[in-house]
Amino acid sequence: MKLAFLGAARQVTGSSYFVDTGSLRILVDCGLYQERPFLGRNWDPFPVPPEDLHVLLLTHAHLDHCGLIPRLVRDGFAGTILTTAATADILSIALMDSAEIQEEDAAYKRRRHQKEGRTVDHPVAPLYTTEDVQATMPLVEEAGYGQVLELGESASARFMDAGHILGSAMIELTIRDGDRTRTIVFSGDLGQWDMPFVRDPTVFESADYVVMESTYGDREHEDQGSVEELLGRVIRETAAAGGNIVIPTFAIERAQDLLYHLSRLVHAKAIPAMPIYLDSPMAREVTRAFERNDAFYDEETRRLIAEGRHPFEFPGLSITRSTAESKAINKARGPAVIMAGSGMITGGRIKHHVAQNIARQESTLLFVGYQASGTLGRIILEGAKEVRVLGRTLPVKARVAKINGFSAHADRKGLNRWLDGYAEPPRRLFVTHGDADVAARFAESVRRERGWTVEVPEYLEVWDLD
Repeated sequence: MKLAFLGAARQVTGSSYFVDTGSLRILVDCGLYQERPFLGRNWDPFPVPPEDLHVLLLTHAHLDHCGLIPRLVRDGFAGTILTTAATADILSIALMDSAEIQEEDAAYKRRRHQKEGRTVDHPVAPLYTTEDVQATMPLVEEAGYGQVLELGESASARFMDAGHILGSAMIELTIRDGDRTRTIVFSGDLGQWDMPFVRDPTVFESADYVVMESTYGDREHEDQGSVEELLGRVIRETAAAGGNIVIPTFAIERAQDLLYHLSRLVHAKAIPAMPIYLDSPMAREVTRAFERNDAFYDEETRRLIAEGRHPFEFPGLSITRSTAESKAINKARGPAVIMAGSGMITGGRIKHHVAQNIARQESTLLFVGYQASGTLGRIILEGAKEVRVLGRTLPVKARVAKINGFSAHADRKGLNRWLDGYAEPPRRLFVTHGDADVAARFAESVRRERGWTVEVPEYLEVWDLD
């Protein structure tokens, strides 16, 4: 049996793992590369011919785990894509949005080349199109948590709750060779304990091999009680100054988590009455997908709904649809809470709200998610005195704040809590899905504290698992 690391090896994005049992070829995740140094890999030929793959097992619907699937299908994959019902629902939204962005970017580049009179050696084309997404979705089949799925004579798979985003899963792959069986657990993205909507991560007791993420393996988050307290404080202080609280928001999970906490603050009268806007077409669609998949909710969310405190329905909340509704938000000077995408201010409606508020010292720009190097969000967070937004250079006079505890990833403590479930160490632990230095530090800590055999694989590294 061979295990190959086709992505997220000493980096955070591009998750993809290949398992070859000899008679069955399995792909676990097929993610988009999002870090600037690795963007070219999105265009490289797949390391494994897509037409040779039998099945794709998908952990969840974040683009760094699913964003290359339409290209895989276009290039010849015709097998089954197995994932949970909630992931399948969110997947169609995420991939269609991604395809539209790919098409818009390609069209913009063609217009720019034409305007500049440039000639290129090859035509500018999107990575994939909306038609590729439409061809992808019929291949998707739903899997229930805990259900044993026979993939062929030599393997079966079981999806277990990862507690990361709604519908997210860990995958336990069982490989059979005669009377002998071996198990590989793929953690996907591990969630935190006691998070809104999702149940706590599943804990395994045994596995022969474990492939584990390490995104926040070198740090610890604020606890959820502190998150809500900090959010309430920022809102109260900004409202008292007469400004707006502008929050760059990721459409999947982060927007819904914010609504959850805002709902609790509103019902507890912990913040003053004011308009609260979710201004993101994609976040609106994902929120509706959450409502369609309420069977995945945890007990706390079910209790709130039963008590008439639905996280997506509370006084003051408006979820915008049209561009006109979005523009109307900026006519009011505040106070208001304005959530909009994109989460790193790289595009979308958030740029307009930032442009309206960043020069107002009474407003607050609140970050609740990771800001990648080189993005406008990161530039502002690092203390820029002025920034260029929508073609204008604007002074940064607004208050800039950050709350770290909203992450859907387990931190160092959470990752170790998950490892504590194993009664015996696996034969090997492979640490992936983290920046190279973070993965190395986490791996070394596991070696030192547990005495386990731990590897930090490189891109395209292949292991023979006996």
